Amino acid sequence: MTSSRVRRHRLPLWGFVLTVVAVALPAIATSRAQGAATGCTVTYTTNEWSGGFTAQIRVTILGAALNGWRLEWAYGGDQQVTSAWNAQVTQSGSAVTAVNAAHNAVLAAGGSVDFGLQGTWRTADPAPTAFALNGAPCGGTATPTPTPTPTPTVPAECAVSGATICSDFEDQTGTVPSGAWQTTAPDCQGTGKVSVDTSVAYSGTRSLRVDGGAGYCNHVFAASTRDLSSVGPVVYVRMRVRHTTALPTNHVTFVSMPDSSQGGKALRVGGQNGALQWNRESDDATLPEQSPAGVALSTPMATGRWLCLRYQIDTTAQSMRTWVDDQEIAGLHVDGLPTQNVDGQWLARRTPPRPTGLRLGWESYGTGDDTLWFDDVALGSSPIGC
Repeated sequence: MTSSRVRRHRLPLWGFVLTVVAVALPAIATSRAQGAATGCTVTYTTNEWSGGFTAQIRVTILGAALNGWRLEWAYGGDQQVTSAWNAQVTQSGSAVTAVNAAHNAVLAAGGSVDFGLQGTWRTADPAPTAFALNGAPCGGTATPTPTPTPTPTVPAECAVSGATICSDFEDQTGTVPSGAWQTTAPDCQGTGKVSVDTSVAYSGTRSLRVDGGAGYCNHVFAASTRDLSSVGPVVYVRMRVRHTTALPTNHVTFVSMPDSSQGGKALRVGGQNGALQWNRESDDATLPEQSPAGVALSTPMATGRWLCLRYQIDTTAQSMRTWVDDQEIAGLHVDGLPTQNVDGQWLARRTPPRPTGLRLGWESYGTGDDTLWFDDVALGSSPIGC
């Protein structure tokens, strides 16, 4: 059994601090073990602030498949679970039990399941280090899985086979987006501009640069010419993005997807109160809710370096997930089950989204400007990794 933690500090929001831990300090804890019956690993990752926390938990089966699972652990502090998603979680004293939901009861051999929870604490929030799956404590050795034959590498100009959009902008020959990308300013236009940059790139020698201006209705985007109406049923998106300025207090958008379920109004990825958020244009719903506790469940976007932003949108149900550098963001998770401080506004609308396009750029609705870059953009009907 091993336990590792890593600490990082984030900008405070109304006195809330996101801590991602290192050894002996709370925040990210990883417990791995093999269960006697099936073999399993458990990863327990926390997002902590003063008096509260969320935990994202991944269980991976190393042995035989399961039809129904139950994960148990005990807290060493005074944590109290208040809500959960993708599992039924109960607590008695320090003992916690998570039981599968109807949609994730079956786990194939080698398969994984993710669920999360939110809770409170007063004096201490140490991460648990021992887990039991279906009554078998994690401990022992699993039979190794044979190493698969490597898949041939797809050419660098499109590193995602079968994607509807796969662009590293290396085909752009001028300074103004052309061909598969066109400059647009939906609703209204200000001082912002988009260009092809040959001085900053994640891969290759080119990227898409956006000089986003502040001020109400300052909109500018590079829009893909691809029609996404038939992509799905789940739409998967991956991009590299690099910000110069931290997300502001006021609402801004840097990814916009026209949505036919909203009559063409957009699903928008951006920021508010210094943290990443989703916004639905038709009713101005936000994910997470913009309360202090809600904002604390999201994350700021680091500046001065490339980040991997991934998300998936189910076009058949209200279900969305978002990752930054492969860390899933609890406050940007929708699974159809209400979660306090997260999706109260979002679930007020029951019609699933149906994105039809992709736009990369900047919309400011008040103060807030930024220079940012996009590279290695991919979108398709299958999961896309960083």
